[in-house]
Amino acid sequence: MLDIKFIRENKDLIKAAAQKKHIQFDPDDLIAVDEKRRELLASVEAKRAEQNEASEKIGAAKNDNERLAFIEAVRSVKKSLQEEEGLLKDVMKAWQTLMVAVPNIPDMSVPEGDSDKDNQELKTWGEKPKFSFNCRSHIDLMKDLDLADFERGAKVAGFRGYILKNDAVLLDFAIKQFVLNHFAGKGFTPMIVPSLVKKAPFIGTGYLPQGEEDLYKTQDGDYLSGTAEVPTMAYYMDEVVDVKNLPIKLSTFSPCFRREAGSHGKDTKGLIRVHEFSKFEQVILCEADHEISVKLHEEITANAEEIVQALGLHYRVVVNCGADLGLGQVKKYDIETWVPSENAYRETHSTSYFHDFQSRRLNIRYRDHDGKLKFTHSLNSTIIALPRIIVPIIENNQNEDGSINIPAVLVPYMGGKTKIEKAI
Repeated sequence: MLDIKFIRENKDLIKAAAQKKHIQFDPDDLIAVDEKRRELLASVEAKRAEQNEASEKIGAAKNDNERLAFIEAVRSVKKSLQEEEGLLKDVMKAWQTLMVAVPNIPDMSVPEGDSDKDNQELKTWGEKPKFSFNCRSHIDLMKDLDLADFERGAKVAGFRGYILKNDAVLLDFAIKQFVLNHFAGKGFTPMIVPSLVKKAPFIGTGYLPQGEEDLYKTQDGDYLSGTAEVPTMAYYMDEVVDVKNLPIKLSTFSPCFRREAGSHGKDTKGLIRVHEFSKFEQVILCEADHEISVKLHEEITANAEEIVQALGLHYRVVVNCGADLGLGQVKKYDIETWVPSENAYRETHSTSYFHDFQSRRLNIRYRDHDGKLKFTHSLNSTIIALPRIIVPIIENNQNEDGSINIPAVLVPYMGGKTKIEKAI
């Protein structure tokens, strides 16, 4: 959420941001409602003062006639006040609805584009594997090695359901343990955060109201989170953090759930796009300084790259175009890892910064060195998402006989096993 004063003074900038992000929003609508809000606020405050003044006069009345006149005046003001308070309540609701729909301003370096196809490649790492045989998909490899059961997964959980088995279970836990150990010396506080989260953190992080169709909702009105970012950002909601502790760096884990509402027909098989998964996330709160945000954005991107490099996977980093940014993101990088069976890169990590967009909505503040209250800036990045990362691991490390070489960094967490192969 942006400051209303900033919006009023920079409506052309907001219009340009909405256009670049391909978001339907007209700040003129908000400004018109804001004018009504300001007008009603001033009138309500004036009538409250008038009511208080008339009430004081009742007690100081010199006689009954004077007292009755003051009572009648209070009654009249009270009736008018109640009517305007009702109008103000409706206007405030409309104002708040429009306020949470205002897109954040993308950085000038964000490229124009109509979809993720317009994201621009910044760098690559490693080499594409060369096979002397026809490489197979992770689905076929995992079925042959009895690592997954997609049919029974669908029977148990429905569409996009899956069940990991045998060495795939060990591989999943090996990746998690490797990530925990890798981040241990980076100054991040590890946390396990809830998946079941109240509505306010989703509004605060920008996932509501626009993204509601992709969320699972409970009967109590809570939601299942699709990323550890949401509950992690809410950890400091409505708090004033100590500037001495900034930047606050958290590495958090949670199970995640997404409806994948906008992906009908895409990745309907396998482990790329599933409803239930788990995720490690980097989340940072820092001072309200653009240069600090940019520096930390590069840092968390490098942290994510380290994980993919350690796994020995070829990847590229792209900068997301305007249409591929969310409502609150100022800038975003995707790490896309090579998937041989598709002869394509697939997104496995995203890193973003938001300036004070999220912290303003979540009311996360700090006092600067001059004692002035400010909203923090926020950033987040995928550390690893499972089981998606298993796809490139298996496909890039396949052998002609159908066995899978285990990346060296995971061998210690696999009991020393260096290869996954069929049981004899």
